[in-house]
Amino acid sequence: MLKQTALHAEHLALGAKLVDFAGWDMPIQYTSQLDEHHAVRQAAGMFDVAHMAAVDLHGARVREFLRLLLANDVAKLKVPGKALYSCMLEETGGVIDDLIVYFVEEGHFRLVVNAGTTEKDLAWLRQHAAAFGVEIKHRTNLGILAVQGPQAREKVCALLPAEFAERALALTPFSAAWSGEQFIGRTGYTGEDGFELILPHADLLAFWKSLLAAGVKPCGLGARDTLRLEAGMNLYGLDMDESVSPLECGLAWTIAWSPDERHFIGRKALEAQRAAPPRKNVGLVLEGRGVLRAHMPVRSAGGAAIGETTSGGFAPTLKGSIAFARVAGSSNGPYEVEVRGQWLPTREVKPPFVRNGKVLV
Repeated sequence: MLKQTALHAEHLALGAKLVDFAGWDMPIQYTSQLDEHHAVRQAAGMFDVAHMAAVDLHGARVREFLRLLLANDVAKLKVPGKALYSCMLEETGGVIDDLIVYFVEEGHFRLVVNAGTTEKDLAWLRQHAAAFGVEIKHRTNLGILAVQGPQAREKVCALLPAEFAERALALTPFSAAWSGEQFIGRTGYTGEDGFELILPHADLLAFWKSLLAAGVKPCGLGARDTLRLEAGMNLYGLDMDESVSPLECGLAWTIAWSPDERHFIGRKALEAQRAAPPRKNVGLVLEGRGVLRAHMPVRSAGGAAIGETTSGGFAPTLKGSIAFARVAGSSNGPYEVEVRGQWLPTREVKPPFVRNGKVLV
């Protein structure tokens, strides 16, 4: 039986089309995926992302623990509430998961991890936690709601108590504030400004209803996917997994190489790849008609296939098709993609394709 979030009855009441996503019964769209996409780019939309997991880590050595487990360095997090994005790696350099880590207070950090990798992540964390005396607590009593778009912060803060709203409005990107169990971070997965709220289930439901009454559009996973693709953001399982290193999927910027003496799991493998990664990630814009999808062969113009698309689709803001592709590290564009038996020309670009409503390519 598929798992359900605390908002499942709301999705049914709104007539959402539901699909199996990582074992959860989740809305892929409510009315029109295009309308939902444009609502986020132009106003505000909200997403039930309570299938993702919040995990609290406690212990005197938890910072040391995370400096070992994450490729990015939590030593950067000096002020409570600050956050960073990182990959958690195997010794081979492959990505176990990509996640956000928040510094709550010394001895307490919070992770937000992907739905499809939650059990694997928890097992990996627990495997290494005992040596550091770290307690791992999966917060199943909490759910996550993302509110994104140029009007998102205004819409959310209008519903918060005055003092909490003032602190939320003052948040800089990748920082968080909290009041009791209500936790709000200025983060997102759409390329637009907004918040991700981590709330007890009853509060999650109440907040959803209040946002709905305030005119915030419910959005499904379909729009979330086109938004994150335009924003140049990877999707675990398509753009990276245990067989792909951050150097091969456009996430080199998430690796903290300094200080040289910090050992993190996967560092040795990454250092072997660092000078010349065997594969690289490129952004592609299709020249002309057609739609790029995942797992389409890619070649340098006129040559042999040297890779494939990982994520792809129609980009509503660009009114054309875009993709990420993983190709041989030594290859050069221009690249062509095989679509329905035809090799079609593309333009190579550096993601993101869209950010804060503006086309960048």
